[in-house]
Amino acid sequence: MTRRSVNDEGTGVNNTTQNGGHPGDIPAPKEEPDAPNGKVELRKKVTLLRGISIIIGTIIGAGIFISPKGILKNSGSVGMSLVVWIACGVLSLFGALSYAELGTSIQKSGGHYTYILEAFGPQMAFIRLWADLIAIRPAGLAVISLAFGQYILEPIFMPCGVPEIAIKLATSIGITSVMYLNSMSTSWTNRIQIFLTFSKLLAIAIIIVPGLYMLFKGETKNFENAFEVSNIKLTGLPLAFYSGMYAYAGWFYLNFVTEEVENPEKTVPLAICISMAIVTFCYVLTNVAYYTVMSAEELLASQAVAVTFAGKMMGNFSVAVPVFVALSCFGSMNGCLFAFSRMFYVASREGHLPEVLSMIHVRRHTPLAAVLVLYPMTVFQLFVGDIYSLLNFMSFLRWLFIGVAVLGLIYMRYTRPDMPRPFKVPLFIPAIFSFTCFFMVFLSLYSDPVNTGIGFAISLTGIPAYYVFIVFDRRPKWLQDGLDSFNRSVQIILEVIPAEH
Repeated sequence: MTRRSVNDEGTGVNNTTQNGGHPGDIPAPKEEPDAPNGKVELRKKVTLLRGISIIIGTIIGAGIFISPKGILKNSGSVGMSLVVWIACGVLSLFGALSYAELGTSIQKSGGHYTYILEAFGPQMAFIRLWADLIAIRPAGLAVISLAFGQYILEPIFMPCGVPEIAIKLATSIGITSVMYLNSMSTSWTNRIQIFLTFSKLLAIAIIIVPGLYMLFKGETKNFENAFEVSNIKLTGLPLAFYSGMYAYAGWFYLNFVTEEVENPEKTVPLAICISMAIVTFCYVLTNVAYYTVMSAEELLASQAVAVTFAGKMMGNFSVAVPVFVALSCFGSMNGCLFAFSRMFYVASREGHLPEVLSMIHVRRHTPLAAVLVLYPMTVFQLFVGDIYSLLNFMSFLRWLFIGVAVLGLIYMRYTRPDMPRPFKVPLFIPAIFSFTCFFMVFLSLYSDPVNTGIGFAISLTGIPAYYVFIVFDRRPKWLQDGLDSFNRSVQIILEVIPAEH
């Protein structure tokens, strides 16, 4: 996986037989009217609105519509569950503000990977990348895609259950369409993300407005004794926070595409703050609406809270709710893939993945190979793997490495005090957030040592992989020639070339 420039072998942007190139080399791409100086590069097309849509569109997935009951179950009371929702929003804002500082001081795409690389070096960053590539990202994408497949088909099969094979086929179509969209156009990816974000905000408004109307009409019986002390479970509160933080996860996705953000010094902090305020507001009011219409017992008994809510409030219109949930899932799939591909693009540029992943399509200006690398693994896990078990193995790793990245912010304050920091947060904000992340990791080790241990073991396989693929570069000539030939073949088939800087 060490970097070996394909251009050194004669494949370049301007190779022709007239200027010394060779037959079979990739020809120079035609200049496009909107290409600055004809450069093949990732363009700065993420505006403030698009940045907000990436964050909101990936945070708000299926969870708020299906299962807010994890927080209620572990907090023990209606009032305490609302406190947890607000507290998790504030804690997530702390993490988001920390990432805003990291994103404006280190203006590279790649998110967690890039920040760990800058603070703690290549080995730690590679271990994070390895866990992402072999398990976390394909499994996460497969799970949200399965939710899309389930809910897009539900109105068709109502009142019967949806056959398993139909869900997997619909899921495969969903994954394929998201991959195609991200491969073809960054602009259209962002436009559709904006549309889907407004769709899910509309779906939330359809829940909030009638719920608050009922509340203002005096429907408050479910809020009586909301903070009943005898019901509050102090031992369950950490688990409630764990569920809440998971529901808010996604505030870091804009940092994966920093190099494509217009004016990142202003856009990144502003998009993060606006998005977190909107999401926290929506989450809390959605739960208030749920509790206005349903008792705590009804909510805990429901398999899909939004569907139960719509059935009680809207009658036949409730059939539209699964469609909104499916659109919400599609938005999360789209935003996640857009972000992940940039992490693989940057990791390839740093020499941690095959070089072809850092190449750009000659006409589309998308990191085509980096987008497609997840496709076979995601579909494979979809059909053969126990994805939910894999997610259990890996959920704690997310918070471990986010905590490490934020700890890196504190570390670099002392080791690199002269680093430009256009946006700077008070030190207590990253301190509180990184402590919260490490506490959740410790909680995972305590509450589920087997699954957590397996996930930890999977991530540790990144250590020998680092030495085999990165450090040890004395490969036999036949193997190196084979890798170079494969790299060149993929480059020609996908019509990708190295980005110009």
